[in-house]
Amino acid sequence: MKNILFVCSQNRLRSPTAEQVFSKRRDIEVASAGTNHDADTPLTHELVAWADIIFVMEKAHLAKLQKKFKASLKKPRVICLDISDNYEFMDLELIGLLEARVSRYLG
Repeated sequence: MKNILFVCSQNRLRSPTAEQVFSKRRDIEVASAGTNHDADTPLTHELVAWADIIFVMEKAHLAKLQKKFKASLKKPRVICLDISDNYEFMDLELIGLLEARVSRYLG
Protein backbone atom coordinates (compact mmCIF):
# COMPACT_ATOMS: atom_id res chain seq x y z
CA MET A 1 0.00 0.00 0.00
CA LYS A 2 1.30 3.46 -0.92
CA ASN A 3 1.05 6.55 1.26
CA ILE A 4 -0.14 9.60 -0.68
CA LEU A 5 0.13 13.16 0.64
CA PHE A 6 -1.68 16.12 -0.94
CA VAL A 7 -0.30 19.59 -0.22
CA CYS A 8 -1.68 23.10 -0.78
CA SER A 9 -1.27 26.35 1.18
CA GLN A 10 -3.93 26.36 3.89
CA ASN A 11 -5.17 22.75 3.76
CA ARG A 12 -8.73 24.06 3.48
CA LEU A 13 -9.85 23.60 -0.14
CA ARG A 14 -7.69 21.79 -2.69
CA SER A 15 -5.70 19.26 -0.67
CA PRO A 16 -8.63 18.25 1.61
CA THR A 17 -10.75 17.78 -1.53
CA ALA A 18 -8.05 15.52 -2.98
CA GLU A 19 -7.79 13.62 0.29
CA GLN A 20 -11.54 13.03 0.37
CA VAL A 21 -11.75 12.03 -3.32
CA PHE A 22 -8.93 9.50 -3.12
CA SER A 23 -9.73 8.19 0.38
CA LYS A 24 -12.27 5.85 -1.21
CA ARG A 25 -9.48 3.81 -2.85
CA ARG A 26 -8.44 0.68 -0.98
CA ASP A 27 -4.94 0.46 -2.46
CA ILE A 28 -3.60 3.72 -0.95
CA GLU A 29 -3.53 5.64 2.32
CA VAL A 30 -4.08 9.39 1.95
CA ALA A 31 -3.45 12.52 3.99
CA SER A 32 -3.32 16.25 3.31
CA ALA A 33 -1.50 19.24 4.73
CA GLY A 34 -0.71 22.89 4.06
CA THR A 35 2.60 24.69 3.65
CA ASN A 36 1.51 27.78 5.60
CA HIS A 37 2.18 27.93 9.35
CA ASP A 38 -1.53 28.63 9.98
CA ALA A 39 -2.80 25.78 7.79
CA ASP A 40 -5.58 23.61 9.21
CA THR A 41 -3.07 20.71 9.18
CA PRO A 42 0.46 22.14 8.83
CA LEU A 43 2.99 20.13 6.84
CA THR A 44 5.53 18.33 9.07
CA HIS A 45 8.72 16.34 8.57
CA GLU A 46 6.81 13.28 9.81
CA LEU A 47 4.15 13.62 7.10
CA VAL A 48 6.78 14.15 4.40
CA ALA A 49 8.74 11.10 5.58
CA TRP A 50 5.51 9.02 5.73
CA ALA A 51 4.62 9.72 2.10
CA ASP A 52 5.60 7.63 -0.90
CA ILE A 53 4.18 10.25 -3.28
CA ILE A 54 3.54 13.91 -2.52
CA PHE A 55 1.22 15.83 -4.82
CA VAL A 56 1.63 19.61 -4.51
CA MET A 57 -0.96 21.88 -6.09
CA GLU A 58 1.40 24.64 -7.30
CA LYS A 59 5.09 25.29 -7.98
CA ALA A 60 5.17 27.59 -4.94
CA HIS A 61 4.29 24.61 -2.75
CA LEU A 62 7.06 22.60 -4.38
CA ALA A 63 9.57 25.36 -3.63
CA LYS A 64 8.48 25.58 0.04
CA LEU A 65 8.59 21.80 0.36
CA GLN A 66 12.10 21.59 -1.07
CA LYS A 67 13.36 24.47 1.07
CA LYS A 68 11.84 23.57 4.44
CA PHE A 69 11.73 19.76 4.24
CA LYS A 70 14.81 18.91 2.18
CA ALA A 71 16.10 16.43 4.79
CA SER A 72 12.82 14.46 4.67
CA LEU A 73 12.54 14.33 0.87
CA LYS A 74 14.79 11.33 0.27
CA LYS A 75 11.95 8.80 -0.08
CA PRO A 76 8.89 10.46 -1.60
CA ARG A 77 8.34 11.26 -5.24
CA VAL A 78 7.05 14.83 -5.58
CA ILE A 79 4.64 15.79 -8.36
CA CYS A 80 3.26 19.25 -9.10
CA LEU A 81 -0.35 19.19 -10.32
CA ASP A 82 -0.48 22.85 -11.43
CA ILE A 83 -3.91 23.46 -9.92
CA SER A 84 -4.40 27.10 -8.94
CA ASP A 85 -6.36 28.30 -5.92
CA ASN A 86 -9.60 29.01 -7.81
CA TYR A 87 -11.86 26.32 -6.37
CA GLU A 88 -14.08 25.71 -3.37
CA PHE A 89 -13.95 22.54 -1.28
CA MET A 90 -15.36 19.59 -3.30
CA ASP A 91 -15.89 21.77 -6.41
CA LEU A 92 -16.87 19.43 -9.26
CA GLU A 93 -14.36 21.01 -11.65
CA LEU A 94 -11.59 20.59 -9.06
CA ILE A 95 -12.57 16.94 -8.55
CA GLY A 96 -12.36 16.36 -12.31
CA LEU A 97 -8.91 17.96 -12.50
CA LEU A 98 -7.65 15.93 -9.56
CA GLU A 99 -8.97 12.66 -10.96
CA ALA A 100 -7.42 13.35 -14.37
CA ARG A 101 -4.02 14.50 -13.08
CA VAL A 102 -3.51 12.17 -10.09
CA SER A 103 -4.90 8.91 -11.47
CA ARG A 104 -2.17 8.55 -14.08
CA TYR A 105 0.38 8.26 -11.27
CA LEU A 106 -1.65 5.82 -9.19
CA GLY A 107 -2.76 3.43 -11.91
